[in-house]
Amino acid sequence: MTPATINRKWHTTAEVAEMLGFSLSKTKLLVLTGEIRSVKVGRNRRILPAWVDEYVSRCAAEAERWSA
Repeated sequence: MTPATINRKWHTTAEVAEMLGFSLSKTKLLVLTGEIRSVKVGRNRRILPAWVDEYVSRCAAEAERWSA
């Protein structure tokens, strides 16, 4: 029997900072201002992978508008 692969459902703010290449403080600010959606689980913030993609897509669309 092969072990099952468990895909993470949530990311921490630090993990998202690493993914985006941002500092932790910048990422926390984006979460605090609602630019990156998150939920509070206990004392911690968690971010769905889709919400990271949503933020990146929004930034890319904004960059497209400015370059047009």
